[in-house]
Amino acid sequence: MKLFNSILLIFLLSLPVISFSAESININTADKEALMSVIKGVGDKKAEAIIDYRQENGPFKSIDELSNVKGIGPAMIDKHREMLSTSE
Repeated sequence: MKLFNSILLIFLLSLPVISFSAESININTADKEALMSVIKGVGDKKAEAIIDYRQENGPFKSIDELSNVKGIGPAMIDKHREMLSTSE
């Protein structure tokens, strides 16, 4: 019983970490800071490139369209796919 209580306590204490680590963003409305904080590997220049692409070509129709932005490849998209959306 003591082991069960310890495991339960660890699980309950880890819930806030689990729920906040899966932040998601809409790539059509996200600002530079949001893009950099959610998409690992996207820094200042790539975030600006995403925003510039969006302004020049209109909203992204799909997450895969991010690969049209210089420096964003399929591996990066696949790694972050569940955290990205194109609609609210």
